[in-house]
Order: sequence, then structure tokens, then C-alpha cells
Amino acid sequence: MTGQRADARRNYSRILAVAEAEVAQHGAAASLEQVARTAGVGSATVRRHFPTRQALLEAVFQERVQALCGRAEELGRTEDSRAALLDWLRGLVAYAVSARGLADALTYEPPTDAPAGDAPHSCGAVLADAAAPLLARALDDGTVRAGTTFHDLLTLAVGIALATEHHSEPSVQADRLFTLAVEGLSPSP
Repeated sequence: MTGQRADARRNYSRILAVAEAEVAQHGAAASLEQVARTAGVGSATVRRHFPTRQALLEAVFQERVQALCGRAEELGRTEDSRAALLDWLRGLVAYAVSARGLADALTYEPPTDAPAGDAPHSCGAVLADAAAPLLARALDDGTVRAGTTFHDLLTLAVGIALATEHHSEPSVQADRLFTLAVEGLSPSP
């Protein structure tokens, strides 16, 4: 955005602010036309800045995704690789539950282990890059089941967030399901 004219930068900022409010209220189904109307710009202007719904959602969630990346870096310095990975994953679930539309934004991404270069700035690719060291260390230490991929973890987090979004207390239910998924169905010894 460095080379943009001042009015284009203002439009971008105004569109993004309106989009954040719309997504908070309506989730990933927020209307791009409503964003344009509320921002006082035409639909073409919205599409010029955000050519797809996915691009708009990723811009809306960029700050939260960066916070998760920072948390992954912090946790990478802890000794217990399993605890670090689970702490980060629990944080991802909590963010996905609290940030309406984030889970939907993450479901746009195909569950493959293709290199992040295919979509280097997508929410999922950025999160994968941040969490990869945590997962690799847990796998190396044998504290996570062999063969577990980042996309397995992302699918688990997204599934829990989507399954609980309409509960009266989604964060409580999401945390309960996350714990159940991690600990399994067997009772404690």
C-alpha cells in the first residue's frame, strides 16, 4: 500500500474498519455490498482492494493471526514440547471461537501439505509457518502421534470452533471439546 494515493489509503482503511464491524456481526457471510455502502464507496472500490471475500477476511483477521504467530514463537522457548503445542492450539481454538468468521476464513484453505509458497500470505499458511516448529519439536520428542500434520490440527481447531459457535457459551463448550479431543474418551486411570 506504500505507493497508493492518499485517497486510496483512506478508502482501504475505511473499508477495513467497516469490514471488521460487519464480520464481527455477521461472520464470514458479511455482505461485501453492505461493506461498500457503509464505507461510502462503490463495490468496485472494495473489490479493487479486496478482490475476493477470502482476501477481505484475511485482512480483517491479520492482527489476530499475527498475535497467534507471536505466541507460537514464545512457546517455542518452553521445555515441554507437547504442552507448548497444546497451549498454542488451545489459543487457536479460543481465537477462532471469539473472532466470528475466523474459522470460516480458515476453511477456505485446502487441507493439503503443499508448500506455503502456493498462498504465502493466507491465514492458514502464516499460521502453519508459525506452528511448524512447535509441531516438529513435539513430533521429534515423540509427545505427539507420528504422522500428525498441521492441517490435522487446523481441521480440529476449525471443527471445534464451527461446532460450538451457536452454543450459549461457545468458549466453554469449545474448551471442553478440545480437552476431550486431546485426552481422548478413556477415563483417567
